[in-house]
Amino acid sequence: MTKLLHMAIAGTGIAVPEAVLTAAELDQRLGLPAGESLRVTGVMKRHTAVLETAAQLAAAAARQALMNAGMRWEEIDCLVCASATMDQALPYNAAMVLAELALGTHRLATLDVGASCLSFLQALDLMSCAIASGRYQNVVIVSADISTFTTDCRNLRENGIFGDGAAAAVLRRSEGASRIHAARSITLPEGVAFCQIRSGGSRFHRRGFPEHSEALFEMRGRPLFALVARELPGFVDALLAEAGVKREELALLIPHQASRQALDHVAKMLGFDDGRMVDVFGEFGNQVGASLPTALHFAIHRHGLQRGQKALLLGSGAGVSIGGIVFTY
Repeated sequence: MTKLLHMAIAGTGIAVPEAVLTAAELDQRLGLPAGESLRVTGVMKRHTAVLETAAQLAAAAARQALMNAGMRWEEIDCLVCASATMDQALPYNAAMVLAELALGTHRLATLDVGASCLSFLQALDLMSCAIASGRYQNVVIVSADISTFTTDCRNLRENGIFGDGAAAAVLRRSEGASRIHAARSITLPEGVAFCQIRSGGSRFHRRGFPEHSEALFEMRGRPLFALVARELPGFVDALLAEAGVKREELALLIPHQASRQALDHVAKMLGFDDGRMVDVFGEFGNQVGASLPTALHFAIHRHGLQRGQKALLLGSGAGVSIGGIVFTY
């Protein structure tokens, strides 16, 4: 049973690359009939990196989140980078984001949390425990992913859904109603090969694969969708039971923006097809690890999530993993 964690999301922020790729432009690029890419992917537009690095986007999102929280960097004692991809092999992402922030003499802890598209959710769970225990007082979590260079958009159904971006949240100990009621995640190893980028580590090093095909994202969309769809209802039931919260008590479902099909299916399957689901997929696409905190940002700043209201963060990621957090904002 999850012990209630008195943690508040003090502020959020997002950042996206300057360049925008619309569905119409993608049709022209791929020589497709007008409207074809939108029909297949459900993405009207997405931001694509040209010169921006993930660290630059992360720093911009973190600054915006801190400003939204009305706090200063001197009050932050831990910076967590929760991304699905890396800017480079070494050093780790959080150190590069800290360097990009150029905070001068202010010293703070930095670390990465990597769980694919669930990275932000896992970091939120872990850092909430760290704050509740007194290990840290105020934490910034930032997710930044650039998928432009590892996806082949000619494969519309499985690769044409992605966009680039970053999102951040400031966490602090709560003295009021804000809290985490329950957090849970499971991993389904039978789906470990459904989403992968094989090169970049020691198993498939690029020196052994001159064509670099292993450096591109691969997804087996149908078995991935079937596996998650089979497990998700029972997972959500168990999570809500642990939280002691009924579905009708939730003001919003804030899901990972996986795909048009996944969002529509989840909304109907879980009973949130009544306007209570945050859906920004059409204007951002799937931003990988940054997708879930981007949805959280718009839950607050567009959907009007109010202090004292309950919401459900829910997602899945390569691995295959499923995770969720029931919280009071």
